[in-house]
Amino acid sequence: MASFHSLKTLFVVALALAFFVQVTLGDIACENLNEESCAFAISSTGKRCVLEKHLRRSGEEVYTCRTSEIEADKLRDWIETAECIESCGVDRNALGISSDALLESRFTNKLCSSACYKHCPNIIDLYFNLAAGEGVYLPKLCAEQKENGRREMAEIRSSGFVSPAPESEVKPLDFMIAPAMPPL
Repeated sequence: MASFHSLKTLFVVALALAFFVQVTLGDIACENLNEESCAFAISSTGKRCVLEKHLRRSGEEVYTCRTSEIEADKLRDWIETAECIESCGVDRNALGISSDALLESRFTNKLCSSACYKHCPNIIDLYFNLAAGEGVYLPKLCAEQKENGRREMAEIRSSGFVSPAPESEVKPLDFMIAPAMPPL
């Protein structure tokens, strides 16, 4: 009977400890994260964390983590693993969130690799939404990337100008724009 009682007590203590650990570790607030764990983290409210750099009057650079307005799809309480950071080619010290990386074929190769695309849902969700904001469907981009390894993402370029391929005979046009007249 004594062993049943001690087993029951051990079970209750283990359950209480598991609950305590879940409560203390389960709530991620971006403002409480350090520089090394901020980028690509998701708070307990489902908002993405953003690493920002501030310059003090003394000239010292200070990094802070804050909650962005960007929501993650179905993910909460998430600090990205080192394996996904490496597999997807993202930088743990990245400041802000931008779709500019999608323009680089080296980055897109890593993002679309099976090591990243199939095993890192947080990073894929982030870049899926960033690409969608630029009018690009990430699965289609990855399919094109696999077919044409060195193809650039000309459709995302904000300028709308696509330079011809090096072997092309087409020359880019120079448009002369007249200066705007000041108001009278």
